[in-house]
Amino acid sequence: MRPAVIFPTAALAAALCLVAAPRRADAGIEACGDIYVEASAQCELIPPGADCDVRCTPISVQATCSAELYASCAADCTGTATVECTGSCDADCHAECDVDPGMYECSAECQAGCETDCGASCATGDAGAECRASCQSTCSGHCDASCSGTPPSADCDAKCQARCEGSCTAEANFSCQIDCQADGYVSCTAEAQGSCMAHCDTQNGALFCDGEYVDYGNNLDECVMALKDLLDIEVEGYAMAECHDNSCEAEAGGSVGCQVAGGGSSGPGLIALLALFFFGAAARRRRTR
Repeated sequence: MRPAVIFPTAALAAALCLVAAPRRADAGIEACGDIYVEASAQCELIPPGADCDVRCTPISVQATCSAELYASCAADCTGTATVECTGSCDADCHAECDVDPGMYECSAECQAGCETDCGASCATGDAGAECRASCQSTCSGHCDASCSGTPPSADCDAKCQARCEGSCTAEANFSCQIDCQADGYVSCTAEAQGSCMAHCDTQNGALFCDGEYVDYGNNLDECVMALKDLLDIEVEGYAMAECHDNSCEAEAGGSVGCQVAGGGSSGPGLIALLALFFFGAAARRRRTR
């Protein structure tokens, strides 16, 4: 049997976050399957076997499916921003940005403005929930793409141009994306539920934000760090730790398999994932931007 590294306390294991692999400068929500996540979302890593059937429901995988379907529908949904939308948006944007250009965040403001139109575009009920998920993924996709080259130091002209191009192009594609995604929800839901159950049954566990399943693929550490970097969200039940010989243990969470963070070597030894699961007395932690 291979030797294991034993951490005497959960607190010591959590403290080893300090030696985790360095954050990737280009890590984004794409590291979490391009899922739409609110800045105030509460995210948690659910340990293997913990109510998987209850958590991995068709509703819980809607956001994951909408992100996947948005990408598959993009080639057919190529509407461009209208002059009317861009003009009125630019005026509203400057009215907000000029107050404090340094605090104006292009992507966040783009998505916030874009999503106000989702309610009007979608009905209520289960179909309405799928529609709103599709609408949100469309806003997120176009806003991120449009604002990706606009740094925080940019002036309001650059920020507002990117913000309005993103939200107005998303609005021009609402109808196409909603219809296109609706055709793929049945098959996507089945596949996403299967992925959710698979993650929930593995040593790493399943990741949820506000009850929505996050398909992190095989890059849990990268997804968690992206949530922290972009939205300052701490994932409950997750910590980074150093371990060796493909095994780690901690009193609070049992043993988990070691994985090289970021898909590659970060120097001598292995940087591993340690999922610490606290039951009953564990306090729910969240940071918001």
